[in-house]
Amino acid sequence: MSKGIKIMITGATGFVGEGVMLSCLQHPQVTEVLMVNRRPYPLQHPKLKELIVPAFMALDGYEAQLSGYDACFYCAGISSVGMNEEKYTHITYDTTLVFANKVLSLNPEIVFNFISGSHTDSSEKGKVMWARVKGKTENALMRMPFKAQYNFRPGGMKAVEGQRNTKALYKALVSIIGFLFPKAVVTLAELANAMVNAATKGYSKQVLEIKDIKALAKI
Repeated sequence: MSKGIKIMITGATGFVGEGVMLSCLQHPQVTEVLMVNRRPYPLQHPKLKELIVPAFMALDGYEAQLSGYDACFYCAGISSVGMNEEKYTHITYDTTLVFANKVLSLNPEIVFNFISGSHTDSSEKGKVMWARVKGKTENALMRMPFKAQYNFRPGGMKAVEGQRNTKALYKALVSIIGFLFPKAVVTLAELANAMVNAATKGYSKQVLEIKDIKALAKI
């Protein structure tokens, strides 16, 4: 078994990040979880720490708290609904790259895992705005000199026990999709296990679709 790892997670106040964070706290190989949040998350756990950073574009002064980690699970994100491309790019691409560069400068041997999305556009030239921007972000991260970098593209996601940030309509929709198309859905526990395994054991691909996430979760 690989040695224990210390990870930082962004987006723990959102649906995906919360599920990944809660699952990581239960993972035997995870010794510490640092939530990097814009607002507090009301949970206490022996493995859990929290760092409040009001703006990810302004990270000077947080160097000590962001140092000493083996992996970063970047789960922060926002829906593109109602956004123009400029604003969505600023949040999804610019902010992610600023955070990634800061983390890399402080932790040269870190593994960086980015939550992307199913049908992300690696060509950056398709008609779907969010898919182009996600693809641009993935491509930029893959060019950075991390120890390793992986992009996870989950589809429908099932919540884990204890989650606060869930919506009844989404849960119902994912349950229906999971019943009709089980290969199109992953649990957030599976996603978290796959991310931990990517950080500790590696994987043959840098872009992981749903089937890869399911396979890596079981290694």
